[in-house]
Amino acid sequence: MTAYQPPTALPRELLSHPEMRAAIVAHDFGAVFCLARDLAKISYSKIAAECDIKPERVGTLARGQGRITSFEKIATIADALRIPGQLLGLAPRDWEAATPPGHAPTASARTSPTTRGGSETVLRREFFRATAGAGLVLGLPELTQIQTGRQIGRDVPDQLRQRTARLRRLDDVLGGGDTYRVYLGEHQATKTMLREGSYTEETGRALLSVLSEQAQQAGWAAFDAGKHSDATSLYEASHQAATQAGDTALAGNALAFLAYQKINADRTVGIEIAVQSCGTAGPDAPPVVRALLYGRLAWAYAAAGDADETERALDAAETALSEDDGTPQPDWAAWDGNGLQIMASRCWTELRRPIRAVPVLEDFLSRYDDAHARDKSLYLSWLADSYLTAGEIEQATAITSRALELSAGVASVRPRQRLAPILHQLKAHKELPAVADVLEKARG
Repeated sequence: MTAYQPPTALPRELLSHPEMRAAIVAHDFGAVFCLARDLAKISYSKIAAECDIKPERVGTLARGQGRITSFEKIATIADALRIPGQLLGLAPRDWEAATPPGHAPTASARTSPTTRGGSETVLRREFFRATAGAGLVLGLPELTQIQTGRQIGRDVPDQLRQRTARLRRLDDVLGGGDTYRVYLGEHQATKTMLREGSYTEETGRALLSVLSEQAQQAGWAAFDAGKHSDATSLYEASHQAATQAGDTALAGNALAFLAYQKINADRTVGIEIAVQSCGTAGPDAPPVVRALLYGRLAWAYAAAGDADETERALDAAETALSEDDGTPQPDWAAWDGNGLQIMASRCWTELRRPIRAVPVLEDFLSRYDDAHARDKSLYLSWLADSYLTAGEIEQATAITSRALELSAGVASVRPRQRLAPILHQLKAHKELPAVADVLEKARG
């Protein structure tokens, strides 16, 4: 009996198409759907039916608005479009084992089990580094193809915003040391466009809003790479551009980034800026934006040891998130219940409440793809920290070891910064063989 082949199955040659492959690896499903329609004539309605996604949501994603982050939904899309699990950071799908004799094996089947590190994660990083460095990221057009002449059309800001959203996917698998140059180049190109081009007042405001978004993206990469003075300058530039554009949500987010950076040096100042960020965005900001900003405010209070204010801010974030009615939210604010749960568990770790932190972190991390190596190693560091607080040395050691493995080769200073105090605490237990091993691994 022939195995069922869904009507949305992508032709083998399309899976090898550079743009399709880049979009798949980046989890940019909007681009995947768009290419499937344009190159394989698979309608959005078929995609919606097979992937169990509302038809209007498919169209929204294809326009570069929003993203899919649910593990379950990604697995459903993989099966509906017959995308090999290896390309998405998943285990091989059941249907991959049923490849008919004489057919070329899937990308997953061709991957050697001895590939360095287990290896989808390493392959992903190398792929993105190569494409980013060569200016080929996600098959995007050069800026010169968007900017035709000195007259800037009204559609250019939307094109730039979609481009910025797709470039943001690089942050899923790479550290700031790899992405900073790419993001900063985009920001500088838009600044040049604003300075040298001619455009209507409305288009100018839209370009300023894009410029603010790009400055935040570059600032985050700088922060992640340990370039703190660059990050501060970019966040401040972002706030200025968003204010000029009248984009209060982006202005509030720029302040939230500043607060996140400042909290380690001066907790009082960090809290003041975080409070200001929520006020700047205001009650009319999109629900996900408000949830994101209140979540960062909760972190500022947790870092200062204020449990009551932390809980109030987390409650405000949850209330905001509950108001999300499915209306497309800004791509830069991609945050959901998982994001809030992780932020809450980080706060409870910081406040030395392991009973509240550990179950949430363990549940989330059991489902979180190793391809997100930097973020997963960071979340593991909070889990290890909570186990240390609970006196579970062996468990904390094992988790720290895993975090070290994941963060190896990631161009980000933050995982090692987070792990440093944990490793310092573990030194008190260096007589344990497992602890001695992880301390040796950290020195390597």
